Amino acid sequence: MTIHIGASSEDISETVLLPGDPYRAKWAANTFLDKPQLVNETRGMLGFTGFWKGHKVTIQGSGMGMPSLSIYVNELIREYNVKTLIRIGSTGAMQENIELRDIILAVTASTISTPSTSIFKDFNFSPVAHWDLLSKAAKIAKTKELKTHIGGIYSSDAFYDERPDLTKEMIRHGILAVEMETAELYTLAARYNRKALSILTASDHLITKKELPSLEREKSFFSMVELSLETAFG
Repeated sequence: MTIHIGASSEDISETVLLPGDPYRAKWAANTFLDKPQLVNETRGMLGFTGFWKGHKVTIQGSGMGMPSLSIYVNELIREYNVKTLIRIGSTGAMQENIELRDIILAVTASTISTPSTSIFKDFNFSPVAHWDLLSKAAKIAKTKELKTHIGGIYSSDAFYDERPDLTKEMIRHGILAVEMETAELYTLAARYNRKALSILTASDHLITKKELPSLEREKSFFSMVELSLETAFG
């Protein structure tokens, strides 16, 4: 057990899916896993372990923002020896050709700051996805005919951003979408030599201002979770 994960070592799989919302973890576990068991509920951050097509997998909520994700990923890697981490989350689209419910595979994650920023000092580290996971996810998405976009995203450390100038420049430079966790996930994966990938669903759009109603989000995330599991174990 750790401070934030009240599970024994055998309760956690070497492969973990990381939704931000703990109730999304519950939905995904009940929807996709055989024999899902609640293995963590410390501070309400739910985690479940079960089996997908015979493969043991854990789905653990990571909370909102990089500081929260950093806590769970550090503990999962350092204390539970997790090898593969796939973030499954919502994102705000930033390019006109992206539609709601489209899948986004994050190659890179630009950011202003993360919990790891102080380590690098004046060095701008570029956190990237693990190529094996990224290439496999891209191939599977193509086979399943999922509308998928592959490229750079932006990990913000603030939900209510007051930088419209920055948003304009990110759109201009081809950033696909914005969320709040991936840059730290990729940085920690690089630090500890683990595999990581963010597979995201466009739930709202910064240009068109369209957004999915909350009740529709779970249904729209089905393809994302299925793609993540097939990427991990395919």
